[in-house]
Amino acid sequence: MQQYQFEKIYSQMEKDFGKIRRGEEDVHTMMFFTIESNLLKIHRQYPSSNSRRLKEAIALALFTIKSRCTNETFALDAFRSEDNERLEQAILMAFDPFTNKEIHSFIEDETDLDLTDPDTLHDLYTEPVLCLLRIRESVETWEKKMGSNGYFEFSESYMGPQVDGDEMTYTVAMPGD
Repeated sequence: MQQYQFEKIYSQMEKDFGKIRRGEEDVHTMMFFTIESNLLKIHRQYPSSNSRRLKEAIALALFTIKSRCTNETFALDAFRSEDNERLEQAILMAFDPFTNKEIHSFIEDETDLDLTDPDTLHDLYTEPVLCLLRIRESVETWEKKMGSNGYFEFSESYMGPQVDGDEMTYTVAMPGD
């Protein structure tokens, strides 16, 4: 896979899942906070997992989601590093039932969702994908304004005091919620 193909995942997922319109972010606050607090925890522990690595991690997470929904496989090893893998894991721990066993158990025990059904998976991943695409836009904005660590400097200033510890949090966004 070439860099161009790697970066094309953003537009592909926007086409498949949609996009959050400006001014409609408040509806997604729970998912945003869950993902972003996990990211901030990782960045605090590993400053080299910076804003630039976050854009790569978002793309990697989007490829993981696409793979889960379509059963396609992607050759992504050339794009992986310790720094972006930590961030990708933090992202997926926020919502992915195949990464976070607590979410998987909840879905199996408390719902009748079929995690083998592509339509169910698409619905389950819609909220996180919308938020990841918006976070990527935010990363680009803050990188331009403040440099390679701009997103995390911004995150620390607006939500830092609300985020303690290093345990990963998660949200279960049920289809139709």
